[in-house]
Amino acid sequence: MLKVDLSIGRGKIEEIDGRDTCAGGSGLAALLFDQMGFSDCSWEAPEQPLIFAIGPLTGYFPLMSKTVCAFKSPYHDQYAESHGGGRSALSLRFADLDALVITGKARRPSCLVVGSRQLEVKDVHYLWGKSVQRTGRMLRRMAGGSGHRSILRIGTAGENRSAMACINVDTYRHFGRLGGGAVMGAKNLKAIVIVGDGSFELPPGKAYAPLFQKIYGQLTETSMMDKYHNLGTPINVAVLNGIHAMPCRNLQATSDEGISGITGETFAERTLLRNTACAGCPVGCIHLGFVREKFEEPNQYLYRQVTYDHEPIFAMGSMLSVLDAFQVLTLLEIAEKAGLDVMSAGVALAWATEAYEKGLVSEKETLIPLKFGDAPAYAQAVKHLGTGANEFYRLLGRGTLKAAEHYGGRDFACVLGQEMAGYATGEVFFVSQALGFRHSHLDAGGYSYDQKQEGKDAAQAVNFLVQDEKARGFLTSMVSCLFAREVYKEAVLADCLDAVGYGALAANMDSIAQRIQKMRWQIRIKTGFDPASVPIPKRFAEVVTWKGPLDTHYLDALQKTYAKKIRELARMEQSG
Repeated sequence: MLKVDLSIGRGKIEEIDGRDTCAGGSGLAALLFDQMGFSDCSWEAPEQPLIFAIGPLTGYFPLMSKTVCAFKSPYHDQYAESHGGGRSALSLRFADLDALVITGKARRPSCLVVGSRQLEVKDVHYLWGKSVQRTGRMLRRMAGGSGHRSILRIGTAGENRSAMACINVDTYRHFGRLGGGAVMGAKNLKAIVIVGDGSFELPPGKAYAPLFQKIYGQLTETSMMDKYHNLGTPINVAVLNGIHAMPCRNLQATSDEGISGITGETFAERTLLRNTACAGCPVGCIHLGFVREKFEEPNQYLYRQVTYDHEPIFAMGSMLSVLDAFQVLTLLEIAEKAGLDVMSAGVALAWATEAYEKGLVSEKETLIPLKFGDAPAYAQAVKHLGTGANEFYRLLGRGTLKAAEHYGGRDFACVLGQEMAGYATGEVFFVSQALGFRHSHLDAGGYSYDQKQEGKDAAQAVNFLVQDEKARGFLTSMVSCLFAREVYKEAVLADCLDAVGYGALAANMDSIAQRIQKMRWQIRIKTGFDPASVPIPKRFAEVVTWKGPLDTHYLDALQKTYAKKIRELARMEQSG
């Protein structure tokens, strides 16, 4: 682990025990926060750590390409994780680091440059106030080269300490949720450049090479990953709309007749330029569309590339009733420039629009009249949210519920722990995101459970969520892309760990997964999380899907059962 104190501009390498108890990634991040974090201090206290961690299989197998970013969140002042890809994981591996831990606060806006043979805190005050894109261009010229170099940076949202500020990773990926960008802003840290300037040997023995080829073949020569490469996750837009499970118009509806303008098929046919991938991934799930800007001179245009997925399309598309693919891409690009988490920004503006319609806020607060479907107005609103243009947008940037507490409209705030994800499949998903560890749709497959299970057994559903969360938590401790979870089943993971020399991990995967699950929940609760007090606003009880109206009794039973189980998980004795 490299621990850097920005206050003095120095760092040191430390060896940490725990490979066979916390694995890496999510487990390692929790271990480091438990040792170095301060549960009773504010998220913006300089001594709070900002942690980046990778796993034992990073660099050895395909799709082990994520980095876990952990911090005390400005959104709820509790322990949080956000996961990102790009080149960050491989850059850390080639820098010979399992984790980078940043504490302190730089005297001036700074860029931290780290590698296996370098550490420097550079004064980049001239980048403060610059967009994510412009910052990236200037840093690439400054850092030189490419290869195993990763550039993490923030925009104005992070500088202004918005709880919706993300950390941009290598232009097309993000540590998106729960405000990691604000943590960098509070540390006067505009950017981090990770230089993978080292090397490492491949594992000895005969097991590794054929196992790698087998997994690589599954990923590239079978249809297992076709969904992610071809249309990508936007394929979900038409599917969810068809079963009345697509959040539309601030969740006032679960389908829209005009959805064809923003389906995955439409994005592919009209806007797609190319696919790209995170380093170490042969799948290519990143889809890049284009927007163009016309200048005053005749026939002069500027084209820009913008990444899109299901969640951004939901947030800046269906949730705002913006049903044109190019208009959605334009909104996504504006959010990217400001360094905003697109999901939170879109859902927040959907609430603001309904609040405006209901007269709870006026143009005095919103600065422009907000109307569902009005993309030019939303373009201005996204900019205002990114800069914190007035008290309304500054408060909204702290979280939709915080704004609703001040202005009214809690009942229609679409918040499940944080602004909701792009699924309206029913009770299990709503409770899964509301109470899940990261308040993420990927904490567990609640959205899938809603679609596949007919009964309403709260205990059975919660048992599924707990077991699925444990399995996913171990995967994110590897740190695997969760798209590969059908490839990296338990037996395959054990073979992979054995092949690279981690036999103890391979032999004790279940007990280690349980230990990681317990440790994460303990830290979360220690920093203030109470699963029994998480609100599920009234709007979610009004949802109608293909199954009919939502069952509020089932929703309530799920929430109580899951809250009780989370408290039990945090109390249970360590095993193994």
